[in-house]
Amino acid sequence: MAGNLSISTMLQHSRAVLTERSVDAFNRYEAEGNLRDAMLYVGLGAVLTGLFGLAQGPVFFLTNIITTVLGFVVFVIIVHWLGTRRGGTGTLDEVAYSFALFWAPLAVLFAVATLLLVITIVGILLVPLLGIAAIVVNIWFAYMATQASLNLQPGGQTWGVLILAGIASFFANALLAAIFA
Repeated sequence: MAGNLSISTMLQHSRAVLTERSVDAFNRYEAEGNLRDAMLYVGLGAVLTGLFGLAQGPVFFLTNIITTVLGFVVFVIIVHWLGTRRGGTGTLDEVAYSFALFWAPLAVLFAVATLLLVITIVGILLVPLLGIAAIVVNIWFAYMATQASLNLQPGGQTWGVLILAGIASFFANALLAAIFA
């Protein structure tokens, strides 16, 4: 089992996945990291994005980091569980690392873009569109990561896993939010 990667290595893997935008790119890197690496990378992304909300206080900042990492772990566990029930053969480490490679940098990128839009009068009107773009981009990368890390066929099998995992994690994350509220 691979793992214990440096942040610079994970950034290089993310750059490749984000620029190539293909299942093959995810396949090249999925076995390099593990759940621990993924949690560290997502945690770092949560810290960076949380800095933009630090004005709301340190409790909000810490709660955001904890719920982000826990929500990520819940989601990848659900994706892995559902995917293996549908014939997928990937490991939890592969699913977690594949998802972390796009999730962490995109979260930071969209947080910075949102901040830039919010500080302008006209830009604030574009924040909802940026939110929609963030959702679409994350869904597309999640589709490729699911297909690659679980070795699923493209199409309905992969979309089914993602849709069911999205619904299940929505309720799980709502429960987490209620616990930390």
